[in-house]
Amino acid sequence: MEDLEHKGFKAVPAEYFSGKAFLKTLVAADEVTNCNISDVAFEKGCRNNWHTHPSNQILIVKEGVCYYQEEGKPVQKFAAGEVINILPGIKHWHGASPDESMVHIAININTDKGMVNWMEPVSDEQYNS
Repeated sequence: MEDLEHKGFKAVPAEYFSGKAFLKTLVAADEVTNCNISDVAFEKGCRNNWHTHPSNQILIVKEGVCYYQEEGKPVQKFAAGEVINILPGIKHWHGASPDESMVHIAININTDKGMVNWMEPVSDEQYNS
């Protein structure tokens, strides 16, 4: 996570994350492109709050191990190169493992429906389960 700000990353709002995360927008949604694509970097142990998306979100793990959990299901681990397709309305969270940082590409499609509905933080018990 060395010097991400010099690589175009910006810190994300701390109110939606436990730990430090950084975002770099690769493709911004506009009136022509109904999609947002970003690199998101999580320091080790960092995860976002529970949330849903009005449309699909696709995550492509670039570095590290991505922890991912849907409500009512066990935590899953995804390695670099693996893909997660999150369907609309599924309550979930994702973040880095406790041992190493993680970077994933987040693809949000149909952004005209909205991007994200943030909810409560993920507890340490949920994260470590």
